[in-house]
Amino acid sequence: MNARRQSGAGPLVVLTIAALIPALLLWAIWRWADGEAAAADDAVPETDSSVPVATEPAQPALSTGLLSMRRTAGELSRRLNVVAFQDAATSMTPLINDRSCSAISLDGTDVGAVNADTIVIPASNQKILVAAVAEDVLGNDFRYTTRVVGPQPSGGVVSGDVYLVGGGDPLLSGEWYPESNLDRNPVFDITSLDQLARNLVAAGVTRIDGTVRGDGSRYDDEYYIDSWGEGVAGIEAGPYDALLVNDARVQGDDQRGSDPNEAGAREFVRILAEQGVVVSGGSGTGVAPGDVPELASIESQPLPSAIAEMLTNSDNNTAEMMVKEIGVAVSGQGTREAGLNAIAATIAGWGIDTTGMVLGDGSGLSLDNRISCATLLDVLQYSTYDSSVGAGMAIAGETGTLSDIFTDTPVAGRMRAKTGTLNNPPFDQDPPAVKALSGYLPVDGGGAIEFVLILNGPTISDQSEYRQVWAELVNVLNSFPAVASPAALGPR
Repeated sequence: MNARRQSGAGPLVVLTIAALIPALLLWAIWRWADGEAAAADDAVPETDSSVPVATEPAQPALSTGLLSMRRTAGELSRRLNVVAFQDAATSMTPLINDRSCSAISLDGTDVGAVNADTIVIPASNQKILVAAVAEDVLGNDFRYTTRVVGPQPSGGVVSGDVYLVGGGDPLLSGEWYPESNLDRNPVFDITSLDQLARNLVAAGVTRIDGTVRGDGSRYDDEYYIDSWGEGVAGIEAGPYDALLVNDARVQGDDQRGSDPNEAGAREFVRILAEQGVVVSGGSGTGVAPGDVPELASIESQPLPSAIAEMLTNSDNNTAEMMVKEIGVAVSGQGTREAGLNAIAATIAGWGIDTTGMVLGDGSGLSLDNRISCATLLDVLQYSTYDSSVGAGMAIAGETGTLSDIFTDTPVAGRMRAKTGTLNNPPFDQDPPAVKALSGYLPVDGGGAIEFVLILNGPTISDQSEYRQVWAELVNVLNSFPAVASPAALGPR
């Protein structure tokens, strides 16, 4: 478990001085040893040119002495740069109010923090917790499966109801949906409902004398969450269930259906008609009998695709469905409560201090969510930049929620991060607005900086307030490395 980060500037100054002393001693020793090496080189006597000596061809020689600190240049450079990085991080202190926090580390080594243990509302940074636990519990090879079950066809005709059984796949979509412009950030790596229809046709089905029924019984029937703020349900997230197609939309109707299972079945009937399959009884909902054979199925892309959709596009439905899938995996219960309990237990099991952490949902829309920057930084350190969590985040200036942010900065194309926003009006009352940015910045030579910035305040989600803090964070992150490189300090 990582040590807790101290808040305020006083302890940080003490730590910086403490770190600076050994670095300065190393620098002094290096300068002395380098001088000694040079003096030793000057003391070497010249060879008498009148005496013929058989020699090998001359090789380039290093002038650095055997005991010179230049021979540990990598470690010396690292220490000097970390000290400089710690000093640069102090510039964040005056920009962060007492309801907000920040924390920065380099490959798990603490660099600087402000109010790291203060409990804050994380907004969509909550999704980082879901992604990290999903990768651990479900595994990167996990795939969602959507099935069509019903009576075996005779002469191409299915006599009776057919069930479209949802497997919790948040990427299940009609092939038209990514190009529909109905979402600001279009879904990618979809699981094609059209292909599932083609699979059913390939199984010999030409007609269904019955109803296509959507079955989302893998999860409970909680389509929305009570602790979401006003104006969220049905707009920012929900309705969702184990069967969700096009975020509960049907082609030709921009509005979300009230029941995701019925909307999914209705969209499947529409696609089947395009494939020439007649469905006499239209669409509906229901739970498939346990003894009905499978007629067709389709698998999603591996889990990292769903994680990327959730983090890059800040997909709220994906987050809530993933919470319930974690619940299924850990306890056999597809409920929000089971999933959130599993997430909390898993993070604690990693040895991370979860003091003050409250999980209200997976998307971060709940006003009940609470966490500290220290805890979230520990989760980022556990997951690492190279994990599905790091790889799934938006890229500054290029993709998802960061596609038009940091475009003309040194971190463009390099920073991977998760944004978070909650406006929470009225602005003169609690809970406060939220603006968050957490993720990774890779550094030359390998490794990465981990950072967390969660701002809470009455109007902090206004660009005029948070952008200056974000800009300073970029300046701090980009300051590493600031001192000599290993090459400059190495043997010569």
